[in-house]
Amino acid sequence: MKTKVIGLSLIGFFLFSMVAFSEEPLVLTLEKSVQIALAKNPNQLAAQERLKAAQSSVREAAAQFFPSLNAQGMHTLDEKVMELEFPSMIPGQPPQRVEIDFTRDYQFSLSLNLPLFTGGRLTSNFKQAQYGLKATQEMVRQTKQEIVYQTKQAFYGYLLAKEFVQVAEEAVDLAQKHLDNVKALYEVGLASKFDLLRSEVQLANLQPQLIRARNNLKITELSLKTVLGLSLETPIEIKGSLQYQPFTINEEECYQIALQNRPELLQLNFQKQRTAAMIGLARASGLPTVAVSGNFNYWSDQFKFKKDTWSDYYSVNLVVSIPLFNGFATSARVAQSKAALRELENTRQGLVNLIRFEVSQALLRLKEAEESLLSQGKNVEQAQESLRIAELNYAEGLVTTLDVSSAQTALSQAKTNYSQALYDYMLAQAALEKAMGTSLGGKE
Repeated sequence: MKTKVIGLSLIGFFLFSMVAFSEEPLVLTLEKSVQIALAKNPNQLAAQERLKAAQSSVREAAAQFFPSLNAQGMHTLDEKVMELEFPSMIPGQPPQRVEIDFTRDYQFSLSLNLPLFTGGRLTSNFKQAQYGLKATQEMVRQTKQEIVYQTKQAFYGYLLAKEFVQVAEEAVDLAQKHLDNVKALYEVGLASKFDLLRSEVQLANLQPQLIRARNNLKITELSLKTVLGLSLETPIEIKGSLQYQPFTINEEECYQIALQNRPELLQLNFQKQRTAAMIGLARASGLPTVAVSGNFNYWSDQFKFKKDTWSDYYSVNLVVSIPLFNGFATSARVAQSKAALRELENTRQGLVNLIRFEVSQALLRLKEAEESLLSQGKNVEQAQESLRIAELNYAEGLVTTLDVSSAQTALSQAKTNYSQALYDYMLAQAALEKAMGTSLGGKE
């Protein structure tokens, strides 16, 4: 009995440990969040599949250079036998009809085809596939950078929402402490009924703000889970903080880095090379082709493996195909490819202008956020000192409770503005990295 109780206790402890372990929250830093997003985000997974498809297209294009070998088996189910009529060798007799079967009921064949000269078709097709693969690789890199930016935006958004909750909680605590102070003064006749009511109203007005801040924190948490590709029920724990890290940047240098690293621009360059290969492919359609083909056939009227039952024959051919006239389709294909190439060149110029705009916009927003951040940092210090003075003066009866409430509101607003400026600054950094196509440290 004692052994059974011990066994049940161990099983219960094991199950409890498993449940406790399963409820352990996933600890997320910014770096960990980026890693999970790149591994689980559906858009990134879809981009990886497109990359695999492009790699397969290159292998398919390379396969065209190799000979092709095909096997075929055929069984004749029904046929009409040829009849030949021969005049009779005996005068007065009707002509003789003879049935001749030129087909075989069972046939097996092997066919071989080896291209020798295609006018550049295979080479152009292979180049197209290679440039398509490189363009797809840049598309995957573009998707990666977009996901990294979205992850940083969601992660910083959570930290900002957490800061807003702290600001709201501090505001409620300050209002509660002030209300307690007013109640104490009111009970001894040193505070008016109006001051007491005003303090209660101030505290009541702050409660919805706290509720809203906590709800926004839950929403930003769900948003982060969605970007990371996690289940919304997954418990997580965020570790990190909004921090100001100044650095020196040069607009022209950022612009040059963007021209070298933006995946959209590199992708467009590979598309241009692919289109140039299409011109060669279009011209090759008007050139002759040379190939070697061979056939080996094995046939019989009976499906029996006996001596002299099966017959075989083979042929090896040199096939030359010369296009004489195709209704000017070759020149039309060349014109289409040239027009597509000019379209890509114009698109590239527009993209270059857009990149310069995005870099300039990110730099301006970064500078704006930095200036706002520095000014709001001083403002928080002044608001804290103002509240301290207001509370001391109220205790001495020099100011009203309205002055204290105004000082508390000013402090909460200053902290809110500072947190918002810090968020804007860090998000502007992420936007600049996205605009440059690389991180500010030079690593993706």
